[in-house]
Formats: sequence, C-alpha cells, structure tokens
Amino acid sequence: MAQETTAQTPKQEPGNGNLRSRLRQLTAQREFIMLLVIVIFAIIMALASPIFLTWLNIEAILMALTVEATIAVGMVILLISGGLDLSVGSTLALVGVVTGLVLTAGVGAVPAIFIGLLAGLGVGLVNGLLVAKMRINPFITTLGTMITVRGLLLILAKGRAILNLPDSYTVIGQGRLFGVQYPIFALLFLVIGGDLLLRNSRFLRQSYYIGGNENAARLSGINVDGQKIFYYCLVAVLAGVAGLMLTARFGAASLTVGNGIELRVITACIIGGASLSGGEGSVLGAFLGALFMGMLASALNLLGVDVYYQSFLTGLILILAVVFDVVNERRKAQQKVIQ
Repeated sequence: MAQETTAQTPKQEPGNGNLRSRLRQLTAQREFIMLLVIVIFAIIMALASPIFLTWLNIEAILMALTVEATIAVGMVILLISGGLDLSVGSTLALVGVVTGLVLTAGVGAVPAIFIGLLAGLGVGLVNGLLVAKMRINPFITTLGTMITVRGLLLILAKGRAILNLPDSYTVIGQGRLFGVQYPIFALLFLVIGGDLLLRNSRFLRQSYYIGGNENAARLSGINVDGQKIFYYCLVAVLAGVAGLMLTARFGAASLTVGNGIELRVITACIIGGASLSGGEGSVLGAFLGALFMGMLASALNLLGVDVYYQSFLTGLILILAVVFDVVNERRKAQQKVIQ
C-alpha cells in the first residue's frame, strides 16, 4: 500500500501571533513612531551636549512649547475637520495687545483677560462664518484675517509695544508651583484634556467624519456648519490663551509677536499625524510633533548653529512633512482601489 504523506505545518506558540499583531499595530501608530524618534534624538543630544537633558534646558523647551503646543491643540482638531487657520499668530498678538491696553487703562486682571479672549473669539467667529456660511476657501479667508488683524494691531497700539504690565497679570506667566512655572501646568492640562476629549467626546469626534467626507457627514445629520464655526473659535481662543501666557511671561505686549508661528504649529500637527486633507490626527500626536520641533531648535542652539539655518530647517521640515502627507494619501487611495 502506498503510504500517504501529509504536510505538517509548524506549530505556533499561542502568544507569538498576538504579540506580532500588537507590535504591528503599535508601530503603525504615528504617536509611537514620534515618541521613539524623540527618545532616540534625546539620547543622541545628551551624548553631544551634557546640557541638553538638564532641568534648566528641559524647562526652557517646555516653556517655548506652552505657546506652540497650546495652539496646536486647537489647530489639529481644525485640520482633522478639513480646515486651516493662518491667522493664529495675529490672533495671539491681538489678545495680548487688547489685554495690555485694558490693563493700562486701570481695569483689573481678570476682566482684562476676559476682554482679551473675547477679541480672539471674535477673530475665530469671523473665520468660521466666512468658511462655513460663505464657503470661502480657508486658506484665503485666514490669510486675509491674518493681514487685517496685524493692521488692526498697529491702529490700536499706535505702533508701540505696551510695557510695564501689572504684577497681578504677569504672575500667570512668571509664577511657580513646586518649582515649575504655571504655563507648563496649563499646557499639560490642555494637552491631556484635549486628547481625552478628542478620543472620547462624541461632539469632537465628529471632526473626523467632517474631514473624512463632509457630504456624508451632512447627510448623517451632523451640523457641519456649526461644528466648523466652533473649531475656528476654539483655535482662536487657544491662540489667545497662548498670547496671554506669552505677554504675562515677558511683562509686555508686542505687536510683532507670533509672526510665523502658524507655520510651525501646522508643521508640528502634520509631523504628529494630521493630514491637510482632513480626517486624521490626534492632540497627542500634535504635541509630540511640537515637542520634536522644540527639541530640534534647542539642539541647534546648543550646537551653535546660526539662527538663519534654523529657519531654513523649519521650512524644510514643513515641506518634507507635506510631501510625506501627500504620498501617504495617494498610497491609501491606491489601496482602496485595489481592495
């Protein structure tokens, strides 16, 4: 009789398949990749410069992040919904100047902060109405707002910085708790709270549906216009919060503060996993992107690299991030066609 031969498949250990699957899922997440890059970069810089991982330098990096990462919390939600805001730098300066003018007029710190944030909210409301109701392109809308608000600043402050702000106001940017400056605590609160809300709140998660397919979102009953207006108001208010922390930190409101910050914030969001096409991103990813940009700037300073090269590298990183985003979107589109 002919003997039957059967192919035997090698036995797999029960945990191996699950472990590999989990590792693949983990490495597919942009946040994990960014965290890994940050850790490797920190180790390399610690070897190159013993100052890099000292608390003074870490605190300096985090204090710089209190401006860009605060705005990034709102910007990433706006990008997820398919929007864009180039006016955040101007809004930041406007809130600082308005608050400074109100303070120098003798008004208390709390009412002055409230009035300043209302000014920022007004910019966001204008952007939201023009984009959502008038259907004007977000790039054109916010570019126009950016220029208009900068002109308004010159009119309000008559071309001069506002100096000698009272201690009752500057304490929010210079005060310390357990040896750590207040703005760092505010930043951590906004990042953690924003990430949890974006992941778990039904209201904010609708930004993914709007950015993924706006028409489908409308048909499913989502108030797309209202959501868009809210997102523009949110990023404007957070830009205002960043402006308050910055002016309080330096004790003065400058007309030129915030120039170019919108590009750095958008770069951080894209590096962290957001897409210019909408539908993707996370607050944690945006924060990690901003942290990487801040660490890179600190490293270049410690290594003595000229400030002009720093601007060049920031622009180059933005271009590379956009190219990666476009290539990634095309790859996903091709995969959908194949499936």
